[in-house]
Amino acid sequence: MSTQGIANRNDVLAIEAQGVPEDLPVSTYEMICRGAAIDPSAPALSFFMTADCYRDAECWTYGELVRDITRTANAFTRLGATSQSVIAYVLPNLPETHFVIWGGQAAGITFAVNPLLEGEAIADLLNAAGATILVTLAPFPGTDLWQKVHSVLHRLPALAHLVLVNLADRMPGQSKFTARMLARGEVSRLHGEGGLRAAVPAGIGLHDFAGIIERESGTALLNNRRFARDDPSSFFGTGGTTGLPKIAMRRHGNEVANAWSTSHFFGEGMGPGKTFFCGLPLFHVNAVMATGLLPFSKGAHVVLGTPQGYRGEGVIKHFWEIIERHRINFFSGVPTLYAALLDVPIDECDISSLEYGLCGAAPMPVEVFRGFQERTGIRILEAYGLTEGTCVSSVNPPTGERRIGSIGLRVPGQEMKAVVLDADGRYVRDCEPDEAGLLLISGCNVFAGYVQPQHNEGIWIELGDGKRWFNTGDLGRCDADGYFWLTGRKKDLIIRGGHNIDPATIEGPLHRHPAVQMAAAIGRPDAHAGELPIAYVQLKPGATASESELAEFVRSEIGERAALPKRIRIVETMPLTGVGKLFKPELKRRETVDALLSALTEAGIEGAFVVADQDPSRGTVLRVELPDCELEATAAAVLGRFPFAFSIVAAPAGGDDTRVGPESLRS
Repeated sequence: MSTQGIANRNDVLAIEAQGVPEDLPVSTYEMICRGAAIDPSAPALSFFMTADCYRDAECWTYGELVRDITRTANAFTRLGATSQSVIAYVLPNLPETHFVIWGGQAAGITFAVNPLLEGEAIADLLNAAGATILVTLAPFPGTDLWQKVHSVLHRLPALAHLVLVNLADRMPGQSKFTARMLARGEVSRLHGEGGLRAAVPAGIGLHDFAGIIERESGTALLNNRRFARDDPSSFFGTGGTTGLPKIAMRRHGNEVANAWSTSHFFGEGMGPGKTFFCGLPLFHVNAVMATGLLPFSKGAHVVLGTPQGYRGEGVIKHFWEIIERHRINFFSGVPTLYAALLDVPIDECDISSLEYGLCGAAPMPVEVFRGFQERTGIRILEAYGLTEGTCVSSVNPPTGERRIGSIGLRVPGQEMKAVVLDADGRYVRDCEPDEAGLLLISGCNVFAGYVQPQHNEGIWIELGDGKRWFNTGDLGRCDADGYFWLTGRKKDLIIRGGHNIDPATIEGPLHRHPAVQMAAAIGRPDAHAGELPIAYVQLKPGATASESELAEFVRSEIGERAALPKRIRIVETMPLTGVGKLFKPELKRRETVDALLSALTEAGIEGAFVVADQDPSRGTVLRVELPDCELEATAAAVLGRFPFAFSIVAAPAGGDDTRVGPESLRS
């Protein structure tokens, strides 16, 4: 394999032929310490609180990063944490979040909880995981995280310690003193003279994060822990960031292996002197691994941009300036980020440092892919991963052919294949090249299983080869060159702006309405958000309810705002299969056609005709008929903002002049 990185499937096989190095780190803590040892004085982690102050980021060297991770681990150990203790964090993107993630793994098991969830949903997750230590934000003006957590503290019987991060500690320069005064004022406003101690149940210890780590040594771990690769390292909610608690258990060996295998794609091009921008949320595996452990393991520099990441006010607006100022080489995002950046002028910004943009979570629309690369010169690497596979399972090769619409080559050390199952879910055979089937993964990056035993039913597929094969729930195919392509999702997750939404989160509350007989939630294609949640409802005979009434009903029932349906459609009858089961693909088809027609109309194209079909090897395929051939270029630009293969036929010429969508394009 070239030192420049993986270029093709043969490079993957060559790495595997050499075997996994015997001296691979046993734990994430050891992996970060090795990365730090390359140059302890090199920048490791930088942070700016607001987009307006991106020029003046606070910076930790590698020596300081390891010190603060070690201090955090020791503080948790002093609070009683053992290797089996669950240390949960409900935090935005802060330097302290990284200290908690990696220090927590050195002391126990970290558990990432989405801070956008409502209080009840947070409590359900903490109880399901059995968290004994919780780290979250202290009260601060303009934030509501403390209020949500405080409201459910009485519901957490296992919780022994509450550790609070003061946002004022990260305010730059002279504003820090003012911010601390404001924080104290917020505590008084919420809880009066009794303060925080009186507001927290007596059985829960209350601690200031900065205070407890300052008292600890950062030179060595207090617990003298001997790590094993099979030791649990982290819990992550999956199956959607909303919905019933479904918690994936990962091991130190999983995370170390995934960082090691993914780094091979970049060869020696990733390491000291390289800088990553982290804008995705640190409750998600992409941010934690691709813009966390991976660069830390190689001695690279990570820049955290605002607590809200890409969602922070002004971050997208100033993105190219941030790139220029910090000489960013890599960033990771979702398709909606790239679409938003297309509308931000580069002007005179020098973005020549940028090498790659990583993209996952949802298919990349071809027009966004092509337009972004043409405008910026930045190479986009589409990838595929899931929490159960630690993070990255496949990626387009940086130095090889990047096939638009493909999720790339599998990472070294992880097998991946499409298979055919029988009606009872039993393995029949491997798929032929370009034959669609169920995607399975196996290897040292594949997780241990879910915390709740009932969620482990049917997740492993027995192939008779003695290996553990995980059922991803995704449908795909592998071409003759080893590139994988997604053709559909067997699981019905709605992916909105990179966030997974479980349809049950919407359907459950709707079914509780006395007028509702049947409810179904699906994702409507959207050029900006990827998908938007839409609900279909069939009312009980004789019952009446309006769409606005149902929307008001679910508003207080759904635990995350992103899951609130953008529209509730009341239909006379739901589409059913021959055996009477709800047939969601028909609802999805309706929304896809409607979304595309709406987008064409907005672009000034009236009278178009759209057909959406399911192709076994390519997924959704669109056929668009236009009333005038002069509209073809405009229509192609509109359709290219959606992740579907398409063809255009313009009247009156018939079918000779057609454009084909993503899958025929190569880069």
